[in-house]
Amino acid sequence: MDQAIAALSFKGVGKTYRRSHLGRTYLSRGVEGLDLDIARGEAFGLLGLNGSGKTTTFKLALGLLRPTMGEVSTLGLPPFSPQALSRVGFLPELPYFYPFLTPEESLIFYGRLSGLDPAGLKRRVAEALELVGLSSHSRRRIAELSKGTVQRLGLAQAVIHDPELIILDEPVSGLDPLAIRDFRDMLQRLSDRGKTLVISSHSISELEKLCHRVGILKDGRLARLLTQQDWRSAPGGLEDLFVETVK
Repeated sequence: MDQAIAALSFKGVGKTYRRSHLGRTYLSRGVEGLDLDIARGEAFGLLGLNGSGKTTTFKLALGLLRPTMGEVSTLGLPPFSPQALSRVGFLPELPYFYPFLTPEESLIFYGRLSGLDPAGLKRRVAEALELVGLSSHSRRRIAELSKGTVQRLGLAQAVIHDPELIILDEPVSGLDPLAIRDFRDMLQRLSDRGKTLVISSHSISELEKLCHRVGILKDGRLARLLTQQDWRSAPGGLEDLFVETVK
């Protein structure tokens, strides 16, 4: 693995959407002039108001959208390539699983989709369940599980194939304080193992505790790039720096 190659790289990236309304076509901007490199092993946070471009940025990183201009690379590869996607895990804000399955059955299903070796699949499922604290819930129906427990399962699904890069969209949204702390601890363990984490969240305090750097998007542009030292030395911390940037 070449550490010199960024986990995620955006070079002059712009994404414009063509929309129609009442017979008229107009263009709207998702992101514009995005230049950003996220290093391997880094925990990187993405902040921004609704509509600032966070979702577009994630979709570009996952190969779900192609840029109108500029270049995106994931682990040095085109983000839509099978080689890149096989090394990326993704946790959406609202993960969905078949409610009649158990966590164990769901992870076996996703492990097979990821092309994991059948001989090692059960071991990998057990490891993922242990990581997220679901070993004791492994054979309960998902329909019986709480939101926080389903969110844990979402993280297990995102890491079942042992990806190098994990992208998380609002991972603690709707969770209670204890569940948020547990989730942060799980992400910290992944970071300690050298995984690259890219996290979008409205929970500024969680990004402050976990991330090495945070980027702030405003109107589709990267308005500010901050390091731990920046927010630790600021009287109001990351929250005040964010408000100062976007207001």
